[in-house]
Amino acid sequence: MGELYRRLKDYSKTDYYPYHMPGHKRLLCGEFPREIMDIDITEIDGFDNLHAPEEILRRLQNEAAGLYGADESFYLINGSTCGVLAAISAAVPRGGRILMTRGAHKSAYHAAYLRNLTVSYLYPEMMEEYDIYDAVTLEQIAEAFSREPVPDAVFLVSPTYEGRIADIETIAKLVHSKGIPLIVDEAHGAHLGLAEGFAKNSCQCGADLVIHSVHKTLPALTQSALLHVNGRLVDRERLRRFLHIYQSSSPSYVLMAGIDNALQLVKEQGDYLFARLQVNYLRMLTELSECRNLHFLPLDARQDIGKLVILSPKAGLSGQQIYDILLEEYHLQLEMAAADHCLAMFTIGDSDEAYTRMTDALLAIDRDISAGKWQTQPQTEGGDSRETSLYHMQPEVSLSLADAWDAEKEEIPLAQAAGRIAGDFVNLYPPGIPVLVPGEQIEEIHCRKLAEYFRKGLKVQGVTEKDEYCITVVKNQKK
Repeated sequence: MGELYRRLKDYSKTDYYPYHMPGHKRLLCGEFPREIMDIDITEIDGFDNLHAPEEILRRLQNEAAGLYGADESFYLINGSTCGVLAAISAAVPRGGRILMTRGAHKSAYHAAYLRNLTVSYLYPEMMEEYDIYDAVTLEQIAEAFSREPVPDAVFLVSPTYEGRIADIETIAKLVHSKGIPLIVDEAHGAHLGLAEGFAKNSCQCGADLVIHSVHKTLPALTQSALLHVNGRLVDRERLRRFLHIYQSSSPSYVLMAGIDNALQLVKEQGDYLFARLQVNYLRMLTELSECRNLHFLPLDARQDIGKLVILSPKAGLSGQQIYDILLEEYHLQLEMAAADHCLAMFTIGDSDEAYTRMTDALLAIDRDISAGKWQTQPQTEGGDSRETSLYHMQPEVSLSLADAWDAEKEEIPLAQAAGRIAGDFVNLYPPGIPVLVPGEQIEEIHCRKLAEYFRKGLKVQGVTEKDEYCITVVKNQKK
């Protein structure tokens, strides 16, 4: 149990009456659990202030830094979103340049918009056998440096949504040779570097700013995260200023206690819990190797354990169909579905039953596919998946992100959008990686494939379905 939670519980048992916020006054109001009300306080005496920590919160943040190998760490209660916004804003001057993976979270694009940045993209290579995009490589960054002006910072995502890990150690050395900082959105890697058998985290590999979503892969509450800083390439006071801007001025002590509790659990029981995760996960993969129709992204040196990527094309089913079967027939709720795969996540919070249920369900589905229970699509031979993957497109930029997003816009039929300039983001969610960014030219393949995604039942954001599919474009502007 974390120290902050214990102190909150102890305080709730005293006779101090709250003549302050929040409005529920630590009393039972409606049907919300009293246990949560009891520990939901504001910055009162004895509980420090996240925006100017001097006591318990300062100590807990220092302990987090020690755990991850960072110079300094900050609790985030607005999720990794505010960490990404603050990191980019602090590292890159207004109107500056950033070299960024195309697979960045939307918060990185929002930071580029707010700071009016010039963005150059790194397009990860596809792992052809699996139709999954890999992490950005050292060679890709070196090539970008050779063809473009040196940016003010480099922004990467590692692990990716599917668990692909970049070689941050060598990348950091290259980036630092240019005298600029490396920012790593490691939202899906809060567990990295915390136990034997796991890859190092990006703090340990030399990144300057690292963001962790504690709630994604550790047992913390949704919306809780960490921002770590290392070295002297990023102004610490400037970083604090932007954290004040993007963090709530009324930070939740419930969320902060959840961060403390999760990290304390790792310190006290991490060796056992992470070892159990590895044993269960590897056993599950071994048993699933019997599948004849479904396939799974294998573990290698650059694949994060815990991300079960279920590959469905050879089964003749879409990722969404596998997702739906698991949900409706077996009551197993996955993280996401894409055109050709779906994703289940495993953490130290899972019981042994979680692995057994998933294994049994997938083996049964595989047998049912062989028996012809599920309607499948005929498999296509040959072809290059890159020809039809919108994530591999590199649209021509006709307007800056900021200018396009602020421009007057109109909604037109998707079938008529080729040649127009995107006025809003278009992406599949999850994971939310944009296939079009405001200011980019829409091509015919975008129109065709986005309509196809809709018909497959995938969640397309930025395209609406009315009498016909419609998309937002910059008004009265063509290339």
